[in-house]
Amino acid sequence: MSLKKRFEDLFEDRLSVDEARELLIELYKKGESAKDIAVVASVMRENSIKLDLPEELRAKSIDIVGTGGDKSGSFNISTTVSLLLSSVGCVVAKHGNRSITSKSGSADLLEALGINLNLGKEAQLKMLEEVGFAFIFAMNHHLAMKHIMPIRRSIEHRTIFNILGPLTNPSGASKYLLGVFEPSFIKKMADALVELGATRAFVVSSYDGMDEISICDKSAFAYIENGRVLEGEIDPQRYGLKLASKEAILGGEAKDNAIITKDILSGKERGAKRDIVLLNGAFALFADGRVRDIKEGIEMLEAQLDSQKALKHLEKIIETSQRLV
Repeated sequence: MSLKKRFEDLFEDRLSVDEARELLIELYKKGESAKDIAVVASVMRENSIKLDLPEELRAKSIDIVGTGGDKSGSFNISTTVSLLLSSVGCVVAKHGNRSITSKSGSADLLEALGINLNLGKEAQLKMLEEVGFAFIFAMNHHLAMKHIMPIRRSIEHRTIFNILGPLTNPSGASKYLLGVFEPSFIKKMADALVELGATRAFVVSSYDGMDEISICDKSAFAYIENGRVLEGEIDPQRYGLKLASKEAILGGEAKDNAIITKDILSGKERGAKRDIVLLNGAFALFADGRVRDIKEGIEMLEAQLDSQKALKHLEKIIETSQRLV
C-alpha cells in the first residue's frame, strides 16, 4: 500500500491505534525523504479545512513559520516578523498553533496582544485583504489531529508530525521563510516545498539550534526560486549586526512576549531582539520579492519600526480582528 494511501487512512481515522503507531515509527526508522514529507504534507493539506484564496492573493501570500522544537526559550520571533511584514504591505497568511514545546506559541502571543483568533474563513480572507495579515489557527483547520495527537504523544521519539506543521498551511501560501530545528532537515524541507509548489522560499536553521536565522551564531539556508534550490550560510555580521548572547533574545510567557513584540514594533527595543527581527524580516522580504538584497530589507524595516508605523498597523490588525467577529 502506498504511503499516500496509508496516511489518507490515518487522517480519515481508518487505522487502529497500533497500526497508526506502526506507520509513524516505521517512517521514523527509515528516515523521512523529501518525497515522503511532501506526500504526507499534501495529504494533511487535503484533509484540512482550506482557506481558499483567490489565485492573485494566494500568489502574493507568504508564511513566516518554524517547526518549533528548538527549545531555545526565545520570544516569538516569527510571529513578530509576520506582524512587521504585514505593516509594509506584505500579505502574511500566518499558520500556527498554541505552545507545545515553549511557554508561548504564536496563538498564545497573538491572543495576549488582543487579536481575535477564532475567525471563520470569510473573516480570515477579509483580514488578508484589509490588513495583510490573517492567523490561520491550526487547531481550527486540522481537525483530524484530534485523534492523531494522542497517538503521536504515545511515541517516545519524534515523528514526521514534528516537521510537517510549516508545510501544511491551509491557505496554500506560495512563499515562505521556514525554520527547522536542525540543519540536517534544511535540504529535505526545501525539496518538499518545491514538490508542494512553493515559488520562492528560504528554509533556515541556525548552528546554535534555533528554527530561525540566529543573531547569536551563523545559520544555514536553502533558497528556492522557480524550482531551483541554492544552499549557503548566513552571518549576521555581514549585514552590520552584532552577534549577541542567547540570553539577549529570551522570552517568557505570552504576556511577557506581547510586551517584547510591542517594544520592537514601537521602536523602543534597540538591542538584539530588534536585530533578530530585522534579520529574519529582511530575508522574508527577499523571499517575498519586495527587496533587491538583504541590506535594503533591513533598512526598510528599520525605518518602519522607527516611524512607529508597525505599531499603528498592529493596532489596526487588533481592531479589524475584533470587528469581524
